[in-house]
This record gives sequence, C-alpha cells and structure tokens, in this order.
Amino acid sequence: MCSSSIGALEGHSTHLQVGRTDLHPLLDPPVGGLQMAYSFEHIPVLRDEVVSLFASVPPGVVVDATIGGGGHAAALLEAYAGLRIVGLDRDPAALEAARERLSVFGDRVTLIAAPFSTLESVLSRPGFGPLAGVLLDLGVSSPQLDWSERGFSYREDGPLDMRMDPTTGPTAADLVNTLPVEDLAALFRENGEGRLSGRIARAVVKARPLTSTRQLAEVVASAVPAPARRKGHPARRVFQALRIQVNDELGQLQAVLPAALSHLEVGGVCAVISYHSGEDRLTKQVFADAASGGCVCPPGLPCVCGAVVRHRLVFRGARKASAAEVAANPRSESARLRAIVRTEPEPAPAPDGGFS
Repeated sequence: MCSSSIGALEGHSTHLQVGRTDLHPLLDPPVGGLQMAYSFEHIPVLRDEVVSLFASVPPGVVVDATIGGGGHAAALLEAYAGLRIVGLDRDPAALEAARERLSVFGDRVTLIAAPFSTLESVLSRPGFGPLAGVLLDLGVSSPQLDWSERGFSYREDGPLDMRMDPTTGPTAADLVNTLPVEDLAALFRENGEGRLSGRIARAVVKARPLTSTRQLAEVVASAVPAPARRKGHPARRVFQALRIQVNDELGQLQAVLPAALSHLEVGGVCAVISYHSGEDRLTKQVFADAASGGCVCPPGLPCVCGAVVRHRLVFRGARKASAAEVAANPRSESARLRAIVRTEPEPAPAPDGGFS
C-alpha cells in the first residue's frame, strides 16, 4: 500500500456520524502531510480465535480500539454481516492503512484518530448505544517494528523515538537522556532486567547523549555480561520498557478496560490480546474483578457483601497462538488472549433519579 493523505481524517459511517470533525475535533486531528511510502501490512494474531469469540454477539457496533492495519476488523466484517466497526488508533500511518484496507466495507466502518484510553469520551458522542464488543490488540505492530525511522527496533538504526503517535509527547531519547539513573534502573527492573537493571542504567547515563537506536542497543549490549547475552538480544527488554513508558501503555489499558466493560450490551464481548506480562496481569485482574462483581468475601464462603455479577469469563486462563501460527508468524508466540462477556444489564434508573 502506497498512498498519501493531506486531508482531515473522516469517518465512513452514515449510521453513527462519529467521524465528523465538528463533534470532538481534538479526537479527530488531521493526518495532514502524511506520506506513506511504506507498507502497513497487518497480520492479525489469533485471527480465528478472535472471530469465533464474536460469533454470538448481538448485531451492532464493535469497537476495535487498536485498529492497526485493519486485519482483525476485516476478518470480523467478512464473517458477520450484522456487525459494524468503529476503529481507534493514535498512529496516523495505521489509520491510513486501515482506511484503505476497509474501504470495501463502506459505511460499516468508522475510523477515529484517538488513543484507546479516550474510549469513554468517544462513546459519549451522539449515536452510540451499548456495544456488541470491544477488541484490544495491544503492543507494537510489526510494521512499526520494521520501520527503522519509528525507532522501535533494536535491530535497525533509527532515531530514538518510539512514539505510537509521532506528533506528540516525549520520545525515548528524552527519557534516556534526562531520567536520573535510579529512575532508569527502576524502569528496566520492572520489565525483567532484574539484577542487571542498575548496571544498564549506569551505562546509559555514562554514554549520554544518545540519539539513535543503534547507539542505545550497543550501550546496553556492552553493559550485559556475555552469559546473559545467550538468552536473546540484550536490548530487547530495555527497548520494551522505554516503549511502554513513552506511550503510557499500562496507564492507557487501565483507563480503557472499565469503560469497555461498562458499555457492553448483554451478550457483548470484550477481548484483549496482550504481549507483555504487565498488560496480561492487569487484564486478568480487571476481568476477574468484573466476573466476581467485585466481591470481597473470603473464597469458598457465600457472598454477603452485596456484589452483583454482570460479566462472565468466556474461558479460564489465556489462549495462545498455535504452533502452526507461531511458525508462520514468530511474533505471535508471546500473545495472550483473554475474553469476557456481559451477562446482565445495568439497573434501570428510577423515576426520581435514583436506581430501581
């Protein structure tokens, strides 16, 4: 796909009108001047499993809150004529690719330039009712990793950027060149570097200023003892830690999950694919709380705290990619899929403004 866009990002839906820039202009910034001389080919991870999850949802709107190149959205639209897609993404290149890939579905698709943490604001727009589903495919996409100019890859040389929305916010270079050594060490420790986190952080601070991915990868490699390098590229976790921090990925997820669950209609499904243990832990905890209604009673005893259960786990644990899928797409190996379904509606408001 090779295209350019100099206009405003607009929605395709004649049903919801959520792409109109006069409704919430801050959520629909222009993609002006975006020149896409590269391909954003999205290979949807766990495609068949995701499609099967939405087989029984009621007709209506599914929010693909990380539309990417539109791979999962296309699969859902092809499989179920009763579904429409509202796709969110903060990466202009991803939205342009999704626009082209999904154009054949016409007004069944609406695209909105927005981070998924703003889902509650998006759903406050006129025309939205309860949702048939919400899908989140977290983390960085293959095209983002493959484009060296985006700065996500430790294998290719490029600017130390790592922003999913390249138009706003601090870059990875800002973090590695300004954070105190203690903060860098804590950041690396939280992403699995363990006892090496301090050593790596001190090497990074000593090498400042760092401006390219290759510079950072070489500094990290030089700080890691030879035996530890046999476990994979020594910069992998450091780059992951910086990317998560730059894009506030855990904060974004913490904001979106309650909104997604509260807006599902009965029978609606929320599905999350995560690639990082922190994301998966957070999703697991939020889903478990929802499936228990927030019950705080001791396990094994009858509930007396008044918790009301309105969601049910679709399956226990997390689904993983098959061996065949991992062989075809090695990046799917770390994917974990969790899903939850709405079973009960919210209580109807009483006439006096209270609840019945």
